[in-house]
Amino acid sequence: MRLTCIKTTIFFLVACLSLGSVVAPALANTTRIKDIIEIEGVRDNQLVGYGLVVGLNGSGDSLKNSPFTQQSMIAMLERLGVNIKGKNLNAGNVAAVMVTATLPPFQNQGSRIDVSVSSLGDATSLQGGTLLVTPLLGADGEVYAVAQGPLTISGYSVEGDAATFVRNIPTSGRIPGGAIIEREIPFVLANHNDLRLTLKNPDFTTARRVARAINGFMSSPVATAENSTSIKLVKPASYKGSIVDLITDIEQLPVQPDQIARVVIDERSGVIVMGSEVRISTVAIAQGNLTIKITETPQVSQPNPFAEQGQTVVVPRTDIDVNSGSDVKLGVLEGGVTLQDLVTGLNKLGVSPRDTITILQAIKTAGALQAEITTM
Repeated sequence: MRLTCIKTTIFFLVACLSLGSVVAPALANTTRIKDIIEIEGVRDNQLVGYGLVVGLNGSGDSLKNSPFTQQSMIAMLERLGVNIKGKNLNAGNVAAVMVTATLPPFQNQGSRIDVSVSSLGDATSLQGGTLLVTPLLGADGEVYAVAQGPLTISGYSVEGDAATFVRNIPTSGRIPGGAIIEREIPFVLANHNDLRLTLKNPDFTTARRVARAINGFMSSPVATAENSTSIKLVKPASYKGSIVDLITDIEQLPVQPDQIARVVIDERSGVIVMGSEVRISTVAIAQGNLTIKITETPQVSQPNPFAEQGQTVVVPRTDIDVNSGSDVKLGVLEGGVTLQDLVTGLNKLGVSPRDTITILQAIKTAGALQAEITTM
């Protein structure tokens, strides 16, 4: 009896381990719905404003080259009761700046957001500066926030008579929590009974999988994939919670997203990023370079010290070295190879990233690359 129990236990453990080895890879490739979608109406809004930064240590705008800084100073001082019209201004500790911020969704009046400040004139550094009260406008021209406060600069510049050292960008900075929200965007999500979910990476297969996962969880056809980007979600009449509760319930559901095979190329930096679904048909690759090196070493020829005739001349000396890349061999990639096979094959040929870009484009032209090439 004890032997039978032991055998049963061992069989159960083996079955669990086998099931775990099958389920684990599948779960490892899944992603929560909340990580691959955006909800209609839940969006950021861009804010922008124009202001002045004061308190700079002589690194501000030169008023002759930045007339807008001078006009802003005059207007600001007039609002404060100081009249300086017609006066000769020579302030070097003031800089005109553009202030930008992102207004997150559902922010309440009185809460704070971060702002970014960038120099508009010829100021050399904003270090030590303080931004004065700056209204931040939305795309509709309304004021949604007001920014003010001391700047945090990550860069600096040091210069002398014969050398200059600049670290990062000293003409831009941030003010953490530097803007106070004055106007809320009227949008009440809880009043909606239906909305649309937008995929961050549009794909028909992923859209259908999201809809099926939601319908399976709700045991009701509440989600419909409208296209490769949008999934329409309708709150069922039997659901007792609000649309916010429904979103909370479904956003944790696991879904395995799909994507098209794509190769992203940045020719300026030589960066190549290839997805795991990239496949190559049978193709032969040869990579070789013809290198011609020409070295000029001119020599000076002079007559003997006591020669009656003669003159100093420059005699050219040219050395030409030609490398035709004769040691490069032809490589063959079998059909249906994976990304790892492709990279291994190109590395064996000694191909550099720059040459890899050209090879991938040639393979695509030959019709052997089963992927889309995107050039940045």
